Amino acid sequence: MSGSTNALGTYLRARRELVTPAQAGIPDGGVRRVPGLRREEVAMLAGISADYYLRLERGRDRNPSGQVLESLARVLQLDDAHVAHLQTLVAEAPRQRGRRPREETPPPGALKLLDSLVQPAIIEGPYFDVLASNSLARALSPGLAVGGNQLRDLFLDEDQQNLHPDWRDVTECFVANLRQVVGNAVDDPRLIELTEELSLASPRFRQLWARHEVRGQRGTPIRFDHPQVGELTLNRERLEIGGAEGLMLVVFHPDAGSSDADKLALLASADLPTSDRGTVETGGAAKNRVVAPGLA
Repeated sequence: MSGSTNALGTYLRARRELVTPAQAGIPDGGVRRVPGLRREEVAMLAGISADYYLRLERGRDRNPSGQVLESLARVLQLDDAHVAHLQTLVAEAPRQRGRRPREETPPPGALKLLDSLVQPAIIEGPYFDVLASNSLARALSPGLAVGGNQLRDLFLDEDQQNLHPDWRDVTECFVANLRQVVGNAVDDPRLIELTEELSLASPRFRQLWARHEVRGQRGTPIRFDHPQVGELTLNRERLEIGGAEGLMLVVFHPDAGSSDADKLALLASADLPTSDRGTVETGGAAKNRVVAPGLA
């Protein structure tokens, strides 16, 4: 992956290109060849030499002091999430686990909880792979079927793009969350596979990935333009699953008594075809759940 051998320098360069001279409080010296601040301007504002800053960007020095990192964070106007990400990129930072199994296994208790939910719900992996989902989630979006990848569908599937009226905001959120999850584990084979595919196929993904925005996903309303029930807004909650590193239970729920709740109830009562992605379990509470082969 481009920049994987110099993650700190790549990050510094990307972030300085997002800070304008006006935001930094310095005069704009006319036409600039590149957006944002020049290297020497960052160095001046951070109180370090231009040569030392150049060494940082070019990867010749990967172990800046905490004081230097603090100064750079101030100049680059990084919030707490971006500062935390910056600190993972320095040479002495503990290396995040770069390799993991290609398939994750949701714990049985999490699958039972998924079965019991009357709202659309899925279990997702760190890179937005759908590992388990209930029937209402698949009725809400075919992209929530087991075996799908929400990130890939957002950028490459026109139907998924049409499902999200706020598509640009949603894509920005997902990519920023991916950056936070990745940290300094940039050599993860699954990450390389996914980001290279999307970088080649989607100019929007290339643009967002190059910005190095870092942001955790929090509970938030998300709008859908569903082909059967029209526009509805659901609250998306992401809950960590204990004992399953990186796996999340994602639940979509409407405000009580709202028209969105009525539309979701209508969707739940509709006779919709079951997705053929994965294997449908039968019997008991499991009848509404699809799990990927080998994941149950």
